[in-house]
Amino acid sequence: MMRPLILAALAILACSPKPAESPKAPAQSPGSAAGPNIQTREVEYRSGAMVLKGMIAWDSAKAGPRPGVLVVHEWWGLNDHARNAARRLAEAGYVGFAVDMFGNGKNTTHPDSAQAFMTEALRDTTALLARFAAAREELLKDPHVDAQRIGAIGFCFGGAVVLTEAAEGADLDAVVTFHGAIIPHKVDSGAVKARILVLTGGADPMVPPAAVEGFRKAMTAAGANFQIVSYPGVKHSFTNPRADSVGMAALAYNADAARQSWEAMLALFREVWPGG
Repeated sequence: MMRPLILAALAILACSPKPAESPKAPAQSPGSAAGPNIQTREVEYRSGAMVLKGMIAWDSAKAGPRPGVLVVHEWWGLNDHARNAARRLAEAGYVGFAVDMFGNGKNTTHPDSAQAFMTEALRDTTALLARFAAAREELLKDPHVDAQRIGAIGFCFGGAVVLTEAAEGADLDAVVTFHGAIIPHKVDSGAVKARILVLTGGADPMVPPAAVEGFRKAMTAAGANFQIVSYPGVKHSFTNPRADSVGMAALAYNADAARQSWEAMLALFREVWPGG
């Protein structure tokens, strides 16, 4: 099963670039002349004895309950990258929840600290995934969320986390990964409930073609409803505008792939949740 393999999947992410703020999408709301009014609130919740801190974003100009989407951060912890993704989801008409997988909302810009955060979290993958479950329960408490329509997205480290959840049969409608770690593994037939969209770089040495093909075979055998989109010539961390500044040949920001992948995610959400 997937949980023992998450260690290997996440280890390759230790050379991800320094986090940067994601480009903020322009305020757009086709159904409202006034446009969206994005609100955010900080939340504190718990998983066992661990205090977790996150941020929920929503459009107060939109009426009624709407789908909620959990956003799982990279190994840097809960930072502006995840927060801005939550805001962009709110601009698109959803409730975005930037979750905390390390505890107390901690984050860093230093690779050594990030490695320490991730290593500590991975000592107990059952506890790690319990934090995801706690985040889901917290999201369900938000009055703007339709509890019957919940999804998750993840970047790099977070991508591996949400794929693990999908493989283990988590009650999610849709799961999307952006340059997330994927490895061949066995998935029980019929276990996957979520629609899965994997968005990966065709020239990403951290997610090689063999791993992608292994994932494809495992999901096909399990009867999962999934799609893999590979962007030709695109390297790892293609959504991160500062990827090129790291000085690693494996990493490169790609504005076209970043835009296309976000649009692909939104297209899936429109299919899964028609009417928003």
